Amino acid sequence: QVQVEETGGGLVQAGDSLRLSCAASGRPGGIFPMGWFRQAPGKVREFVAAISWNGDTTYLVDSVKGRFTISRDGTKNTVSLQMNNLKPEDTAVYYCAVGVYGPAWSGAPSSERLWDYWGQGTQVTVSS
Repeated sequence: QVQVEETGGGLVQAGDSLRLSCAASGRPGGIFPMGWFRQAPGKVREFVAAISWNGDTTYLVDSVKGRFTISRDGTKNTVSLQMNNLKPEDTAVYYCAVGVYGPAWSGAPSSERLWDYWGQGTQVTVSS
């Protein structure tokens, strides 16, 4: 079983920055792809960003390109999401996901079926 924990959410103003972090631990061992999804009130959960197990490949949803950056510690299952120039529409619960058993990616891994373990989520609220 893999445990996933997010930290770093909070309440900020539009234009501010926030950094989310996520750590995965447990068995099976190994270094895995990791990603972020978010769910705004009244909306379905959507893909935000992902990074491959070795950090060589990253994906960002178009709405956050140029503002968000995903990175990881190459030797650990830890991932960060640096969010700059936040907008009210970024308000959501942000979930970290870990892909342990999924197939190799062919494009952005935006389907939840590609992810096996999830964190409880951390709230990000951006006021205007």
